[in-house]
Amino acid sequence: MRLKISHTTEYLYEEPVAYALQRLRLHPQSSHVQTVLNWSLSVEGAKVEAGYNDQFGNRVDLVSIEGGEHTIRITATGEVETIDRAGVLGPHHGFVPLWLYLRETERTKPGTLVKELARSVTGDSELAQMHALMELIHANVEYKPGSTSSETTAEQALEAKAGVCQDHAHIFVSAARFLKLPARYVSGYLMMEDRIEQTATHAWAEVHIPGLGWVGFDAANKICPDERYVRIASGLCYSDAAPVSGMRIGSAGEDLTVTLSVEGPGQSQSQSQTSDQGGTQSQSQSQA
Repeated sequence: MRLKISHTTEYLYEEPVAYALQRLRLHPQSSHVQTVLNWSLSVEGAKVEAGYNDQFGNRVDLVSIEGGEHTIRITATGEVETIDRAGVLGPHHGFVPLWLYLRETERTKPGTLVKELARSVTGDSELAQMHALMELIHANVEYKPGSTSSETTAEQALEAKAGVCQDHAHIFVSAARFLKLPARYVSGYLMMEDRIEQTATHAWAEVHIPGLGWVGFDAANKICPDERYVRIASGLCYSDAAPVSGMRIGSAGEDLTVTLSVEGPGQSQSQSQTSDQGGTQSQSQSQA
């Protein structure tokens, strides 16, 4: 499937920014499940300092802002051809060893509830167990925008029984690692059947299954990623794969506006929707 994507992130500050540094993970890469046909990234109000591939293989652009800017606008656009492989990405590649994906992070450290959930999983194979885990998370954690933040842990979201795709992915990763299976968090785009305009990027999990390699599981939608999904970045948790993250100096108020459209064959464009988030704390954006 050929998907057309337009993703704009705009930061509006009450005062000029003294200094800020941001990491942009907004470049999809070609793989067994997708081919990037064309892609461009533009940055207004900031200076692109460097571009590199990080330890997880993600393409990262480092941009800085220094003095005088009230607005920063980041726009990623392009087209990606996707293939439905029932969620199977394939063999592990890269410099990061598989055992690293068993490492806990602050967001994915399993607590009592995650451990109980993992122990309740049944199945006669690792693949069957991961499908069962996906169904359990989907059944027990309601999709509820605004109920969590980018700092919410897997244990907290499971206790609240509510969250967004970011939380579903963290719970899945945490439980899979507790079961001794390498797992990682994935950020990307998802084509919605009922609309083009969206308010946030998407997130899901991948687990390394013996004999298959990396396999994706989207517990928020109870499905393995198909041709509607576009991978952007991956890592141990959200902080390694966030589309935009960083730091800034100063206490000026910040408004974040995200405009995102993912268009598939036969769909038509309509008026854009935005997601506005006030506050002064971070340069990151949540995934829903």
